[in-house]
Amino acid sequence: MEQRKITLPDVDLSTVFGSFDGNILKIEKTFSVNIINRDGELFIVGEGRAINAAEAVLKKLAALSQKGFVSEQTVNYIIASYGSDDFFAVENLQDDVICVAFSGKPIKPKTVGQKKYAENIRKNTVTFGIGPAGTGKTYLAMAAAVRAFKNGDVTRIILTRPAIEAGEKLGFLPGDMQQKVDPYLRPLYDALNDIMGPDIFAKQHERGTIEVAPLAYMRGRTLDNSFIVLDEAQNTTREQMKMFLTRIGFGSKVVVTGDVTQVDLPSDKKSGLIDAAEILKNIEGIAISKLTSKDVVRHPLVQKIIAAYEKPKRPVSGQRYHISKTGNSKSAQRNDSR
Repeated sequence: MEQRKITLPDVDLSTVFGSFDGNILKIEKTFSVNIINRDGELFIVGEGRAINAAEAVLKKLAALSQKGFVSEQTVNYIIASYGSDDFFAVENLQDDVICVAFSGKPIKPKTVGQKKYAENIRKNTVTFGIGPAGTGKTYLAMAAAVRAFKNGDVTRIILTRPAIEAGEKLGFLPGDMQQKVDPYLRPLYDALNDIMGPDIFAKQHERGTIEVAPLAYMRGRTLDNSFIVLDEAQNTTREQMKMFLTRIGFGSKVVVTGDVTQVDLPSDKKSGLIDAAEILKNIEGIAISKLTSKDVVRHPLVQKIIAAYEKPKRPVSGQRYHISKTGNSKSAQRNDSR
């Protein structure tokens, strides 16, 4: 065990330590060190490599705190990214503002993966954002659409989703067509209300400069000077995806988002998102951003849940299954090996 005194930039230590020293406790637990504050002087006690890691994370937090508020999500991301290339790029995230929300809050990437995704949207005509829930795929696309609209780069924002969820059929839902599809489009309404404000969104929606519609409504149209977002694209078929992508007109930009681990199509149908990512990956002007559980910006438990689901399933120890035929029927029997 060794003890090392460290020097941080001239910052308010309370912003580095966090509420009730929460940031420090996380660093101590992750790297198995003790961090001691003696009248403003910091000491780290532990093994050499662990001290190096804790010191690097503390200095990164101090540098970020000079640029603004350090959130719990930011702290978790810095700790998780230590030792990777992402760790060295974290400080630049604070500088990349996509747009300013109605509340006055700047909307910006919170992870390096999100930053690359936002850059791809800016630089390319078509961008695919593929990743699990909570990685900001749709929200960042919405923010980019609002920015382009406000800057006059496009004259319309068009948001669309396939109206298929967990095998449900629209015909079984009550109400007219708009009432049937509204629940599927609600997340898009919520995002725009948050970014633009409910009054501005309602006014632009009424004028038709912002359109929220199911994917089926895109057939037969050519969309010029528009920013088009296709959300939940994992639930498109190959034919639907081709139909959608061939709607692109002059002066338009497209973002396609989806989670390939949550496909609700029948088992005999291949997801149009998976198919498109395979066959379009080498075309200039089309970018594919793949976000991971590291880019999740929701509650820390969401990251753990996604990681748990991504683990390969293991067979139950001591159990074997075989199929035995009885007449024309098949039955599964379990044999316990003891």
